[in-house]
Amino acid sequence: METADLLKKVRKIEIKTKDLSNQIFSGQYHSTFKGRGMAFSEVREYGFGDDVRFIDWNVTARFHKPYVKVFEEERELTVMLLIDVSASNEFGSIGQSKRLAMTEIAAILAFSAISNNDKVGLLFFSSEVEKYIPPQKGRQHILRIIRELLEFQPRHKGTNISEALRYFRNVHKRKCTVFLLSDFLDTHPYEDALKIVSKGHDLSAIRLYDPLETDLPDVGLLRVTDNENGRSYMIDTHAPANRAAYTAYRLAQQKRTHGLLAKYGIRHADVATDEDYVKPLITMFNRI
Repeated sequence: METADLLKKVRKIEIKTKDLSNQIFSGQYHSTFKGRGMAFSEVREYGFGDDVRFIDWNVTARFHKPYVKVFEEERELTVMLLIDVSASNEFGSIGQSKRLAMTEIAAILAFSAISNNDKVGLLFFSSEVEKYIPPQKGRQHILRIIRELLEFQPRHKGTNISEALRYFRNVHKRKCTVFLLSDFLDTHPYEDALKIVSKGHDLSAIRLYDPLETDLPDVGLLRVTDNENGRSYMIDTHAPANRAAYTAYRLAQQKRTHGLLAKYGIRHADVATDEDYVKPLITMFNRI
């Protein structure tokens, strides 16, 4: 992509997503995530009514009287965007690809974060971690993230959510607000990784999908190709049983994904490439 064309696209996405962020999501973001973490502030003498679980036993032993740890709300968050750049996300039958929808949603989340003076970082993953951008503040940093979202070309085609979450938790020990954007078309098990990350961080998931990934049209013989492994299949879409079997298979995948996210209390949204993503995102932000 030429530099001039890239800058135009960056500017277009900035205008569109920053406006949505300011008008719709900023307040939702603030009320949902601000102050949910607690950071150690100081110790003081134990007082009547203090929670005994917060007694600092080392200080208590040193001064021979009980002292408790005092915590305060964390006002600054670190927001991490984990973006699936596997080959399946290049698909889009109507309007835009899943990748482009992810780009716009990620930009909204990033502008919401910097409007609250939070740091934002980015992790691209396919079957491996492709690129990691450490969290920083500021508009220039967000514009860099948008440029990367638009022009980044992954080395691998597959999907491994577990590997992305493993890498993330190794580089971020302190609690973060994490948004996982993916189509969740992953053949690797990732339940354990979801469980671990959701315990230590505020994890939300946004699943992107295309309508044709669930409902095949009646167009006769149709060649379906898996972008991640290159395998092709011929499906007779004129046969109702074939279309029903395909839909049942995809809905079962979706049900498993929803089940895992619900099991670990992970806030999530489903966004189709042919729909406005505003409503599902607002619903997700309101889901405490």
